[in-house]
Amino acid sequence: MSCRDLGRAAGVAALVAALAVGGCGTPRSGDLGAVPTAPSPTPAPSAVAPATTPPAAAVPPTPPATGTPPRPPTPTVTGTRRPDLVTIELWYVRSGRLVPTRRTRPATVATSRLALSELTAGPTPAEAATGMVTLLPAGVEVTRIADGLATLGPVPSADDPADRRLREAQVVWTLTQFPTVRRVRFSGGAPVGRADYPGLLAPIVVTGPSVGERVTAPRAVTGTADVFEATVSVRVLDDAGRQVATAFGTASCGSGCRGDYRVVVTWRTTRQQHGTIEVYEVSARDGTRLNTVAVPVLLAPPDG
Repeated sequence: MSCRDLGRAAGVAALVAALAVGGCGTPRSGDLGAVPTAPSPTPAPSAVAPATTPPAAAVPPTPPATGTPPRPPTPTVTGTRRPDLVTIELWYVRSGRLVPTRRTRPATVATSRLALSELTAGPTPAEAATGMVTLLPAGVEVTRIADGLATLGPVPSADDPADRRLREAQVVWTLTQFPTVRRVRFSGGAPVGRADYPGLLAPIVVTGPSVGERVTAPRAVTGTADVFEATVSVRVLDDAGRQVATAFGTASCGSGCRGDYRVVVTWRTTRQQHGTIEVYEVSARDGTRLNTVAVPVLLAPPDG
């Protein structure tokens, strides 16, 4: 190629380049819309692209460590717990004989002390109305219980030997109801038990129900008896003194020996009322009631 041809080719190339540069400065539009005149600012790309993960469930924040493990929630107490109760038997005196009754009190480990405290406090007004009394003065306490023997502190003496004997019998019969006591020692004397006080029980003793107790039918009447042919009879009287029920049963021993009895009696009432449960033996001679023990109670309709 000659020098003229080379020059002409260079001129054509320069003209084409100039037209291309001029065309880039002209706004254009297309199917995707107008081309922006300046690029949008774009943040610098990260060296590592973050992984795409689904959103996780909300997790409560972890409390700062305190050195003590968290405590479980304390349950809410909606009521008051009833205290544990204990029923004790007390032996009072009526007409020169021992008579039992019962008390229900908050439980305690010192049941012997509780029993003597109740014994010296004396009968309730309802019990006193039946003739019950106590001969035991205040201040008598158990100082030691070991190997079935309860040792008492000083007991004031009684002028009447019969009263002193009854006073001691009250303590002996009351304390020996507990399995830890079989005998009692008074002020350094010889140990004594229930068998050392014979003849202080009436022919019929009622251990249940107690004076003033609320009772519903059917009801078991319990106790001990030494009666003719071991036959024990029971009748129920309403608040007007009318007989509303009778029953009878036999003791485990009788006619010269004392035995346990349990007689179930049933009656009907539609309202709560004062009443009386009488326990007696029937005379073999003329059918009259003998050795009657009357227990005032509250006769109640069936529960529910």
